[in-house]
Amino acid sequence: MIKIGMIIGDRYEILEKIGTGGMSDVYKAKCHKLNRFVAVKVLKQEFGENANFVSKFRIEAQAAAGLMHPNIVNVYDVGEENGIHYIVMELVEGITLKKYIEKKARLSYKEAVSIAIQVSMGIEAAHNNHIIHRDIKPQNIIISKDGKVKVTDFGIAKAATSNTITSNVMGSVHYTSPEQARGGYSDEKSDIYSLGISMFEMLTGRVPFNGETTVAIAIKHIQEEMPSPKEFIPEIPASVDSIVLKCCQKSPDRRYQNIQEVIADLKQSLINPEEVFAVPVDTEIEGGTRMISDEDRMQIKQRTAYADNGNTEYYEHEGGMRLRTDAEELYHEEEIEDEDEYDYNPRMEKFTTILTILGAVGICIILIVLAIKIFGNAEKPVEESKSPIVATEESDPIIEYEFMPDVKGINVEDARKSLTALGMKVEITYEESDTVDEGVVMNTNISAGTELQVGSSVNLTVSSGSQGVEVPEIAGYGFEEASSQLENLGFSVNKVEAYSDTVDVGTVVSQMPLAGNKAPKGSVITVTVSLGKEETKIRVPNLIGLSEEDATIEAIEAGMTIGSIVGVYSDTVEEGLVCYQSFSHGSYVDPETLIDIKISLGTQAVTYKCNASISAPTVEEAPDYVTGTEVSIQLVTDDGKVLLDTKTTTFPQAANYFGLTASGGTITMSYEVTTEGTTTTNPETGETVNVPGSKETKSITRRVEFVQE
Repeated sequence: MIKIGMIIGDRYEILEKIGTGGMSDVYKAKCHKLNRFVAVKVLKQEFGENANFVSKFRIEAQAAAGLMHPNIVNVYDVGEENGIHYIVMELVEGITLKKYIEKKARLSYKEAVSIAIQVSMGIEAAHNNHIIHRDIKPQNIIISKDGKVKVTDFGIAKAATSNTITSNVMGSVHYTSPEQARGGYSDEKSDIYSLGISMFEMLTGRVPFNGETTVAIAIKHIQEEMPSPKEFIPEIPASVDSIVLKCCQKSPDRRYQNIQEVIADLKQSLINPEEVFAVPVDTEIEGGTRMISDEDRMQIKQRTAYADNGNTEYYEHEGGMRLRTDAEELYHEEEIEDEDEYDYNPRMEKFTTILTILGAVGICIILIVLAIKIFGNAEKPVEESKSPIVATEESDPIIEYEFMPDVKGINVEDARKSLTALGMKVEITYEESDTVDEGVVMNTNISAGTELQVGSSVNLTVSSGSQGVEVPEIAGYGFEEASSQLENLGFSVNKVEAYSDTVDVGTVVSQMPLAGNKAPKGSVITVTVSLGKEETKIRVPNLIGLSEEDATIEAIEAGMTIGSIVGVYSDTVEEGLVCYQSFSHGSYVDPETLIDIKISLGTQAVTYKCNASISAPTVEEAPDYVTGTEVSIQLVTDDGKVLLDTKTTTFPQAANYFGLTASGGTITMSYEVTTEGTTTTNPETGETVNVPGSKETKSITRRVEFVQE
């Protein structure tokens, strides 16, 4: 039984409980040998008592301990003490990706891709060491305060799926791959599937498959078509959408074949977000979505039939996890009998039907395309005919093409408008001509009728007449000066603005036509003017008044990284909330800038110190005090705290105290005085009477003021 304050392994002092899960509890601890804080994950009692599970767990945890990667919660140690089985891991202060998604509803595609890349790099390090996680999900991904993404729980997943344990501690069915849902063999591509589901949730704020029971959800993973994230969030780029869909193919053979391919495509999606380059691998027809078989349905139902009572028993089967029940044995016997009795294969019939349908559709498409080419082009002039090429595979990108119109002999502005309307980029070069009127297109670099991909550049050679005006070099001039030069020569100016890392704001970057060309007066010269460097700085958010956790999320969302976090007293900000940030709200900084924050400890209590030297009673205070007499000294603060209560015959007496809540106190000194005896005579009888001396206690008080610390 773990208790706060106990030390395990002769080095790990348990400080506090920081989390709990289906199989373990997590504690913050201090390693006294290395003087650092760590996380200690302690297996719950029901697993610690299972010798087979513990054996598998130790082997896998020790293998995970060999993984050292920035995107993995590193395992430092594995041990057992008095029946307590534990692993010691890196302590990562932050929040789980699941909680982060819940707080933000959904993530932007750039943030989701960035997180997915870091998760993939952690998975890659594990796969390179032949370790499969088998339980990738947002709950097992941590975002630290400095924005680092780390995958945790390596080693536990395989131990869990390789032994007899109850189903209530298995990885969430929302993220499990179809082969895991069927209880079959799982490998690296199972982690890729779970990563794809996690990306889907990051992008949309929901999981793709949901249901009232785990059976219903598992069946959907096997049977139902994976929805596109764009169905829920249309602004998700096509590249990211295609990556998620390829990760989540039903057949492992149609997914990415390794995690390195995933990383490469994720990075590419940040460069070309609208380009579709993630195409599922072509395999046999079973690689696609298929109807769930009776065998699959039976296996799934068996896996969860007794989950509520904790009676589900699993066993290893062909590298995966299967459920052992009487129903399975009966079903297996019936299946063998059916195979002997019938020679009918429903899958083959379905395969044949689909091939027939695809063949018919393909023939129709070919006939339609031929009809358009033969009859459509004959009825329309070249400049109006279009021939979009339709992708024959559902996953192929749709690339649009247009026919190059015949623009020779028409005015350059009309030609420009015609080509721009078709999505082409137009470049113009002027040449002098005695035979072609100025401003008329003489030639093109693309022949009329040629198929061009939309977005291609077309160069028009335009007549400047016999007396064209030479276009001056204006690059490097300020726009006003350049515009004045061109207008003085009779040209019109079309201003276009663009960012430039090398040219100052307001300065001409380029021109079209180029300098040295001769163009007719009145021609339009397009001038590109610099907007300066593209603004890349980010605006600092307001973190004051937020909790440490919310402030971390705000900073990461804004593109910053949390630096140091210290606690300070504050009279204005409630305890536990941010009371200081190193960059003021609204200022602009570079991305990934470290921002330090301070957390309020609440109002600081004023404390005082007492540094007094108590001297003996003076003649003025105590005329009858005799040096060497024992004195009782008591020092009491104004709020009733007794600081000093002693007896002494020597002075001065030191009184040094700190952390006092009162601003002063009272010193009381008491001592005894003995009076001399007296003799009296009775005048009537003449008798002498002796009166003995007596002891009397006297006290004096002194006021003492303390000094504020």
